[in-house]
Amino acid sequence: MLTYHEVMTTDLGKLTTAATAWDGMADKFETLESTYEKKVQSTTTSGIWLGQAQQVAAPNFAVTRNEYDSAQIQARTVAMLLREAAVLFSELRGKVKDAVTEAVAAGMKVSEGGIASYDFSKADPQEARAIRHDPDLPEVERSWTRRIQQAVDAFDEADNGVKLALVDAVTDTNFQDGTFGGFNGSRPYSSLKEAAAAENMPKDRSKVPEWWSRLDPVTRAILLEERGDELRKAGVLDVFHYTWSKPDEGAGAFDVEDPTARDYWILAQAKLLEGGGDAVGQNGASRNMSHYLSATGKPLTVDVDRFLHDEPQLGNSIRTNHLELNQQAWRQQALEAYQQSGGKPVAIPVESRAIGQQLKEGTEWYHAINGHQQNVSGVVTVTPGDDGKPKVALDYQVNVWDRYNWDNGKGIDLGPVHIPDTDMQRLHKTGLAQEFDMRGSSSVRHQDLTVLPSSTPVPDTDPGRDGTRKDPDRTREANR
Repeated sequence: MLTYHEVMTTDLGKLTTAATAWDGMADKFETLESTYEKKVQSTTTSGIWLGQAQQVAAPNFAVTRNEYDSAQIQARTVAMLLREAAVLFSELRGKVKDAVTEAVAAGMKVSEGGIASYDFSKADPQEARAIRHDPDLPEVERSWTRRIQQAVDAFDEADNGVKLALVDAVTDTNFQDGTFGGFNGSRPYSSLKEAAAAENMPKDRSKVPEWWSRLDPVTRAILLEERGDELRKAGVLDVFHYTWSKPDEGAGAFDVEDPTARDYWILAQAKLLEGGGDAVGQNGASRNMSHYLSATGKPLTVDVDRFLHDEPQLGNSIRTNHLELNQQAWRQQALEAYQQSGGKPVAIPVESRAIGQQLKEGTEWYHAINGHQQNVSGVVTVTPGDDGKPKVALDYQVNVWDRYNWDNGKGIDLGPVHIPDTDMQRLHKTGLAQEFDMRGSSSVRHQDLTVLPSSTPVPDTDPGRDGTRKDPDRTREANR
């Protein structure tokens, strides 16, 4: 940890000097690459040298030339980081100086260790005597010391951030370029601030979308290129703007009444429904009824992939109300960011407005979920194509929310027996069952937006229907 004395006395000009040297190194690597290409690698590409030796040499020469290119990128990235560090450290040291200046103006003196104490040399004897007997003096001195230390801590935190950024800049992360521990040819972040932000993805998934939305479009594209699968699993495609809440109170408070004999009869009928659902192919409805009767109240994950596969109404709504309605605006937003970046790859988070949908009566998903909220969230990327024209693509997931409860005025028919929803509500009120939230997201889906299609497909795969309501893996509807 840096001390107050180190912060105040470090020669920051050496950072700028070092940055100039790294730029000079990059220039020399550029010259070496050009020379190597013309005098060495060209022997394997000119068509004059043929045979087995040429076939072995060609890929090795290509790896070497790529290393010269990566060395330039690495050197210029380090130079950029050092220059930005010099500016950042200068600003932060200025804040330390400001804290000291204010402390001195308040009558303090500050030691080389950054400790503030009252400067009695500036007070007359009577004033000094009064201040020495002031019971608040120790706390006043500590408060100024803390303020100075906080400014020093900010400098130290930035110093650690620069160290991490520099280590990252010189670490070869491409294990498919023919080298191990070579130069880092990854595209550099636009600034030291972005580099630090990129390394600080929250561990809490609920906070990942907000972190993702605050990054620069170029930074997002770099991260997707280097850590795409990891980031998608971490939640960068999750919703950010929309917050779901249950539409009504349902049956009301849970377990507030004692069950009667009739309530136990209702419970028996509900268990018949639970078992009968699997027998007639209503697996989703049976699964949700089983969870209701478990009375845990824990949220249940909806298998949205299976929902899309089984229920055409959902796919039609996603295509019409979310993709086709928004894809042109999303595409334009991404292309504008691409132009502003000077042609560097960019990534733009997108999210459609959540809407409600009621399913038509009679389908399995009508009995399993029926009315629900839905939207689409994802990221639009723009990258340079081989022909020089930008390629635009959308990676997205379909999100669904619902509350499993029972509506007044409806009911369920079990053969000749009709069970009103008010009876099912009784199970919640008496603690024999409990309403719960349902939510889920589909697997990642891809859509090419380079040229807008007249109709946007919603691809899906058959997730399978093996197992029963007692098999949590059957529909991936595991409690969370």
